Amino acid sequence: MSSISPKDRIIFALDVSSVNEAARFTALLKDHVGMFKVGLELFVAAGPAIIKAVRENGGRGIFLDLKFHDIPETVKGAMRSASTLGADLVTVHTSDGQAMMKAAVEAAGASRVLGVTVLTSLSADAFPEAGIDKNFTPASLVLHRAKSAKEAGCAGIVCSGQEARAIRDEYGPDFLIVTPGVRLADDAIGDQKRVVTPFEAVKNGADYIVVGRPIRKAADPIEAAKRIAGEIEKAVR
Repeated sequence: MSSISPKDRIIFALDVSSVNEAARFTALLKDHVGMFKVGLELFVAAGPAIIKAVRENGGRGIFLDLKFHDIPETVKGAMRSASTLGADLVTVHTSDGQAMMKAAVEAAGASRVLGVTVLTSLSADAFPEAGIDKNFTPASLVLHRAKSAKEAGCAGIVCSGQEARAIRDEYGPDFLIVTPGVRLADDAIGDQKRVVTPFEAVKNGADYIVVGRPIRKAADPIEAAKRIAGEIEKAVR
């Protein structure tokens, strides 16, 4: 991944509610980020056509972050549709084992499947409520689920930057690590729990970082993207 430019490691989260807002941000940031993330809010609001619209308007890669989580046959059909739409990266939950992930991989075509390990909004304090074994920590659970994703054939995982180093050490340079929950040092963390800076995420081994609010809410989104790219460049060096 070292050959990828710092700005191309940024996935901008189009967490907006309308096609017009998505179009505005893709046109504004297309030369300053490497990929656009289409998540639940935008996909539900605009439908599958938003994938084509974002690609045509922004000319960049598409990270379809719908976190598929259903029985294997349903996930297989959803993944087949996602691949047909032209999504580059597509997410599926890892929490229900390998059968669901294998079904996704089988139907992915040219899309690459990423296993979502532990959401960055989830802290160890919430594990009992979520039914997660008390012997797990966030780090050990991420490693456990990453192993399952790797064995299922996933191209990589989504995990916090706090766990990225352990994953990189365990699975080497060819297993993709995408890190959300990224904030600049002076940003509010919002509803995230396990956050890191862009520098920390890439230094710890992340290939791509997902950034939404720190760019979207900035007075100058382009300057915010440039600042993040600068942190990534320092980490790569």
